[in-house]
Amino acid sequence: MQIGFIGLGSMGSAMALNLVKAGHDVRAWNRSKVSPEAVPGVTLVELAADAFQADVVFTVLSDDPAIREVILDAGLLACAQPGLTHVVTSTISISFARELELLHEQSGLGYVSAPVLGRPNVAASGQLNILVAGKDPAVAAIEPLLAPLSKKVWKMGEDPVQANTAKLACNMMIAMAIQAMAEGVVLTESFGIDRSDFFELILGTLFAGRAYESYSRQIAEKSFEPGFKAKLALKDMRLATEVTKEIGRTLPMLEAVRDGLDKAVSAGLGEKDWSIMADMTVRGTDGSLPSISKSESKQ
Repeated sequence: MQIGFIGLGSMGSAMALNLVKAGHDVRAWNRSKVSPEAVPGVTLVELAADAFQADVVFTVLSDDPAIREVILDAGLLACAQPGLTHVVTSTISISFARELELLHEQSGLGYVSAPVLGRPNVAASGQLNILVAGKDPAVAAIEPLLAPLSKKVWKMGEDPVQANTAKLACNMMIAMAIQAMAEGVVLTESFGIDRSDFFELILGTLFAGRAYESYSRQIAEKSFEPGFKAKLALKDMRLATEVTKEIGRTLPMLEAVRDGLDKAVSAGLGEKDWSIMADMTVRGTDGSLPSISKSESKQ
């Protein structure tokens, strides 16, 4: 199948390469220049519009404004190949997802929201969890293409915003897990318990799970090189907050992690992994009590 691809960052490149390995003709465009050697087998096209001359086009861009600028403002829907299905894997607002669905319907094009769970290394191994929502014919058209990208495809419904809402809820809960572990460390380190020992305890008893396993390791090692940047996580928490306003609810834990990420980004740490907010909590930079050493705890 001929596939267009918009966005060849770390996630997009990994996904595009897996589609090539599966035997598809992938024609991709990126906002900044990409070396052909970085994406062997992918045909790099000069214009974003060229990627829309395909059976299916995937968009892997960072946020609403990026998609609006690259696709809507440039009028790509009007010049797309008839019958094309557009798959947006980005984490976007539900209001923008509704707008995209309407504009694609008006243009006679298929539209599927398909945000993903997983870091670039997971994408490279073709083990993403993909949350899919859209009209049945559009989903059916793209489903065979998701197999080489994913460990599992989770069908959330026929309304695209269902996938977007589920992705925001997942990211919100990961942020809450990061903050919960940080606050656990604040208590235990204050009484001389090494954070690695504490994490071994919680992983072996109460909180086994991928989010806890992955982010406890980063917190224990104080390693915050980005898998998911804090500035993007803050964007997602703000989008989740928009959902709460639409449904007329207040979620205190969401507000807490959004504020924590806001402080991290305001402190110039937006390019670090979002688990950096745990380091700020443990060190007391968010107003909580700083941890003390083992010797201090025994005095």
